[in-house]
Amino acid sequence: MSSSRKTVAMSGRNKRETENSRVNINVVQLEGLALMKIIKHCHEEGAGNTDVAQGVLLGLVVDERLEITNCFPFPRHADDVDEEDYQLEMMRHLRKVNVDHLSVGWYQSTQLGNFITTQLLESQFSYQTSIEESVVLIYDPIKTARGFLSIKAYRLTPEAINTVQERDYTPEALKKGRLGYENLFQEIRLVIKNSHLVNTLMCELYEMMPSSEGMQFLDLGTMSTLDRQLRCLMDYVDDLSQEANKFNNFQRQNAKQLQDKHKFMQKRAAENAQRQARGEPPLPEEDISKQFKPIAPLPRLDAMITSGQISNYCKQISQFCSQSLGKLYVAKALQNDRK
Repeated sequence: MSSSRKTVAMSGRNKRETENSRVNINVVQLEGLALMKIIKHCHEEGAGNTDVAQGVLLGLVVDERLEITNCFPFPRHADDVDEEDYQLEMMRHLRKVNVDHLSVGWYQSTQLGNFITTQLLESQFSYQTSIEESVVLIYDPIKTARGFLSIKAYRLTPEAINTVQERDYTPEALKKGRLGYENLFQEIRLVIKNSHLVNTLMCELYEMMPSSEGMQFLDLGTMSTLDRQLRCLMDYVDDLSQEANKFNNFQRQNAKQLQDKHKFMQKRAAENAQRQARGEPPLPEEDISKQFKPIAPLPRLDAMITSGQISNYCKQISQFCSQSLGKLYVAKALQNDRK
């Protein structure tokens, strides 16, 4: 996400100054209108390619509930339109028609749950440090097309915010901050709310829908989706293996340097003892740190993000297999009833 997008979203905060106390968001309430806009934008943006669709979320905070009532997409071709002017103009027009125009976060599409990246971490950090109640919604159009509505809300944990703010990702800093891939992002419970008129319309549309229209939701051909998720998981496991090899090489170099330093000190002590026995002055003390320069610590951010994505893939595969088993039992019951 570009810096102008983040800056404009922060300016959309208007006069909402955060209090000293930390904002606690326990649930995200998403209006059906905003959800349909997100789905429409993500499907249009990602049709036939792997482009990532992104946009601004609008709403307000009520107690510990974040209500998302509207949204609008970022411009697709940033070269043709000035992003900053575009977003400010959108917020200004929404305010004129008495629609919620306060920015409360952003949304992004993903392909098979592949969203835990450094860019997402940096973008959400910029949002959350300026708009404390902001969230990021992750929508997966591929899983939704298979009959599973996949949209989730995430926020950075306080440990992740403190670590990113310090920009120190060494093993010692991560251990001191008690930050790991398990508590990098916090998933917030998301509920979808529709008005009574929309619920009435959905009931009427359901009665008008032909009986054959809903058959795709019992599609048992899940091997293609599962195969793609497993292949993506294997790629990330390979990346984590490379990160582990880098860290092992760093450990070996560090251990070798410590061993060489210890040998040098022992040799210098023995030489000084011999010179003292011969009545000669000892050798001048040299700065060991200049001769043995410390090896720069290896940042562990990439390894932590890769581990988080692997954990996310494992959860999704487990959930997907459980849902597929449920479909199999339903299909078996329907087949037995026909007999």
